Amino acid sequence: MTRCFISRRALLAAGAVGLVVSRAGMSVPAEAKGLAPTRSMRGGSNNYRPGAPVVDRIGGGGFWMSGTVRRAGDGAPLAGQRIQIWAHTTEGHERDQRSHGATLTDANGVFRLEMPQIVPAFGQPHGHLAYDSGDFETVFLRPVMNSSSDTSLEAHFVLQPA
Repeated sequence: MTRCFISRRALLAAGAVGLVVSRAGMSVPAEAKGLAPTRSMRGGSNNYRPGAPVVDRIGGGGFWMSGTVRRAGDGAPLAGQRIQIWAHTTEGHERDQRSHGATLTDANGVFRLEMPQIVPAFGQPHGHLAYDSGDFETVFLRPVMNSSSDTSLEAHFVLQPA
């Protein structure tokens, strides 16, 4: 007879994954319902500056903010979409104009922008991102980093037409 032992930790982890999936509105298979749009996160729009310029890099760099932009429903990648990025960094506060910049998605809906190292603000190292181009509903994200020593952060947008 074969016995299967599942540790308490593994059982709790599996339950947590199930909770996250159900709270996020995802189901398996995802194609059955279509891809749900991303909702704005609380605090995501703090210190937002409409019209931040598209830049090659914010400040001296060394930290990478990246992600993807897809269309709600079918999940198609969205090229040429403007993503604004800002954060509290080693070179400035998130309210400072020099801490803001925008980038455009490539043909695969991928964006990537180099910026100074993000440092904790209000106890948490986090970034701010906004989709604000107008073709789709505006979305503000505020992802928190696992550690202030991380040198990259990802955020993904699923957009619904405006």
